[in-house]
Amino acid sequence: MIRSSIITLMPEEMAPRAPYHLLTSIAAPRPIAWVSTISAAGEHNLAPFSFYNAVAGFPPTIMFSVSERQTRLPHTKDTLRNVREVGEFVSHVATEDLADEMIISSADVPPGFNEFELAHLEIIPSIHIRPLRILAAPVAMECRVTQIVPVEGSTNTMVLGRVLCFHIREDLLRDNGLVDTVKMEPITRLGGSIEYTRIGELIHLPVADPDEVLRRLER
Repeated sequence: MIRSSIITLMPEEMAPRAPYHLLTSIAAPRPIAWVSTISAAGEHNLAPFSFYNAVAGFPPTIMFSVSERQTRLPHTKDTLRNVREVGEFVSHVATEDLADEMIISSADVPPGFNEFELAHLEIIPSIHIRPLRILAAPVAMECRVTQIVPVEGSTNTMVLGRVLCFHIREDLLRDNGLVDTVKMEPITRLGGSIEYTRIGELIHLPVADPDEVLRRLER
């Protein structure tokens, strides 16, 4: 195999936004948390976040990271303000059939605008918390905030939330208790500002046998 030479890049020597764009093209594809929140005054908000993942299974806990707006006048996003005030959110799976609506909800509109209305999304109440759910979303998780952690040296803040309940479209739930991810058709984020992808080929890899792994050391 012919190997290319390695290029080493130092973030402090790169253009200001270059490390961000490079990192997002490396840490890819990234799932998208489509997050619904509500302010203390009762204003609803909806926005997607691709710095998102599961961080614990017992109890089930997810995280997403919010950055301050750096376009126009810098300001704190409504989502972050709302989770600080109310401490609750709903995380939906963004899917191919809802991609246009997800993009509309990502627009940097002034505070007070209702993204549910802008994207023409039908809403339903949650069971345990105040933020609303998207009726058409195949998966939604009602969450209570457990930690809000500023990321040192950045404009990002990490929000962790415990999943209080899962809402899953019935045809997606398999007999083994797992969601059929391919059938769910999530869209995921890549590096460019307009680069997304869908689930590709499903592959199965065996679970590593620790005894076999140790035996390889003896060969």
